[in-house]
Amino acid sequence: MAERLTVGVAARLSRYLQVLTQARKMGKDRISSQEIAEYTNINATQIRRDLSNFGKFGKRGVGYRTDALLEEIRQILRTQGQHNVALAGAGRLGGAIAGSPIFDEHGITIAAIFDNDPDKIGTRIGDLTVDAIDRATEICRDRNIIVGVIAVPAETAQDAADALVAAGVKIIFNYSEALLDVPADVNVHTSNPAVDVLYALYFHLT
Repeated sequence: MAERLTVGVAARLSRYLQVLTQARKMGKDRISSQEIAEYTNINATQIRRDLSNFGKFGKRGVGYRTDALLEEIRQILRTQGQHNVALAGAGRLGGAIAGSPIFDEHGITIAAIFDNDPDKIGTRIGDLTVDAIDRATEICRDRNIIVGVIAVPAETAQDAADALVAAGVKIIFNYSEALLDVPADVNVHTSNPAVDVLYALYFHLT
């Protein structure tokens, strides 16, 4: 079994993956460590060091083949293949997440959408019908879903998390402001745009 990546390396590789995906869409056949550095604010030397730990991908003065490096990083991060995701929340944020093309680019499919609002249950977002959150166990198991996204108000986020955990979800991306109480074997990633802005301002202004 391959050695587990440190949190820092995994985070940087994920950022490289984002840049490479966009570079391929722009038709760039090759990309240099300096170009990746400009888009990620990660030192080019650090980028070369990270990549050299997993093999020899580029040539000095020539750069990296975009497609090849993209696939190599996907293998390192073990993100190849198709991944089904359940979305809890059919409001404005949930609709924006469900309609984003970014997920498809990385082999991620929003395979189910849940809500507890009777006015939203039964409506359609894209190709999916919004289901009641109390059907999460049945649907997640049927569609092989172990990843959930919570895009509901803070006051209902814990209920959504409880339903997803009961359905077998092991990874939750939390877009609410709530602090979720989940079992130790469930991994929660919380995203807060305001905190991200403060983090960026700290490094830019100090």
